[in-house]
This record gives sequence, C-alpha cells and structure tokens, in this order.
Amino acid sequence: MSWQAVARKDFQDAIRSRSFLVISVLFGLLALGVAISYGVFTDVFGGERTVAGLVFLLANAISLFIVITAILVCYKSVAGERESGSIKLLLSLPHSRRDVIVGKIAGRTGVLAVPTIGGLLLGVVVGSALIGQVDPVATALLLVVGLFFALTFVSAMVGLSAMTGSSSKAAALTLGVFFVFELLWDVVTLVLVFVASGFTLPSPASYPAWIYPIMQVPPTSAFLSTLNAVIPGGTTTPGAIDPNAFEAFYASPWIGLVVLLVWLTIPALVGTRMFAREDL
Repeated sequence: MSWQAVARKDFQDAIRSRSFLVISVLFGLLALGVAISYGVFTDVFGGERTVAGLVFLLANAISLFIVITAILVCYKSVAGERESGSIKLLLSLPHSRRDVIVGKIAGRTGVLAVPTIGGLLLGVVVGSALIGQVDPVATALLLVVGLFFALTFVSAMVGLSAMTGSSSKAAALTLGVFFVFELLWDVVTLVLVFVASGFTLPSPASYPAWIYPIMQVPPTSAFLSTLNAVIPGGTTTPGAIDPNAFEAFYASPWIGLVVLLVWLTIPALVGTRMFAREDL
C-alpha cells in the first residue's frame, strides 16, 4: 500500500541518523538509572519492592521523555517537507495526502517505538533482577500501553505539523500544546477547583468528581491512568487523586484510555483535512 512506502522511507531515513542512536542511548540510560535506583534504594526508605511499583516508576520517568522526543521527531514531519518543497515530489508519486499523513505517523511511531520498547524492557529486566521478582503480565502490559502512548503522541504531533506549512509555526504549535497540556494543566485544574469551590481551595479528598476526567486531559496523565487500569494490582501515580474517592462512573482510570483515543484521532483528522485543502 502507498502509505507503507512512505512509512518505510521515513523509518529507514531516521534510523540512519546519529540522533536516533543518541535518543536510543538516552532512553536506555534513563530506564536503567530508574531501575537501579528502585532496586537499590526502595528498601532503604522502608518501601516495598514489587514489579508493579517498578513498572509505574519507569512509566512516570519515561512518559515525559517520550513526549519531548515525539515533538522533536515529528514537528517537521509534514510542515518541513511543505516548506522545502519536497512534499510536491512525494505527492507526484502514487501517494495521496492521506497516505502521507498515515505513513508519517507509522514511520515516526516506528522510530520512537525502538528506544521506547528497548528502554522499558531493559529497565524491567534489570529492576526485576535486583528485586528478585518477575511479572510477565505487568511487563507485557507496560510495553503495550507504552507503545500505544508513543503512537498516540506521534499521531497528535504529525497532525499538528500537517496544519501548517512552516517549520517555525509547527514548532510553535507543538511546543504550545506541550506547555499548555503538560506543564500548565495542573494550574488550570487548580483554578477550576478554586472557582467552583467559592474561591477556596479544598483538600484533594474534597475535590468535585468532575475534576477527575479534566485532570486526565494531558497525554502523560492519560497514559498513567490507562496503565493503572490495565495492570492487576496497579498503583496510582504518586500525588494523584484516587478515583475510588469518587462515586461518579466517569471517575475511573479507564477514562485515560478514552483521552488517549481522542489525542490519537482528533489532531490527525483535523491536520489531514487542513492539509488536503491546501494549495501546494
């Protein structure tokens, strides 16, 4: 199929670059450092060492790194080719504009999947050896959800890149989304709770139930919630609000999966539609 040719070329071009090697090494070192720290120091502070605990610590540590790497890998994926004019050559081949978007998503996901899966697997193997426990189910689910998270954010960033024909505008757009939803969203939720509570800030245990799904809007929060939903005996993210404190049906870790699906589809669909309308 046509999109597969685009994906194959994108992936092959990326893995030949030095930046791919650097990213892979950094992912591995980060996961290795987290695993060793968990395996060596958890007992020192009186904590209980479990594979589930290791899995969630790795997920917390690597999630923001996946986001930043996806931005760097994807922000020029479509906008850069439009700016340079190479997109005209690509579209002169038997590729539709939709093929280009799908192929870019698939290719860049493959690029990010290699260090993500490799790093997480390295961290779980080393951490499991240090704590003397093995949990194949938790390990497999971490890899599956981690890969889905990488796909989700790549899809969102490629979609944003397709919305503009300028690399600088694409960079501003992707970084703006990152700052709002990953760095500032906690402030947004606190302001909403503050206003809804009569301009007072209640304790987290007294937060209204409707704030829980709003807190899952950032992709990293949705990723960790999804992981918490699928792993047996999963633990909540440190400092996060326990969904069991609410009676509302929507205050569930599974809301994270819904949010990830929104991030996976909506930016890509909007970007594809805007790209299709552009006169190149």
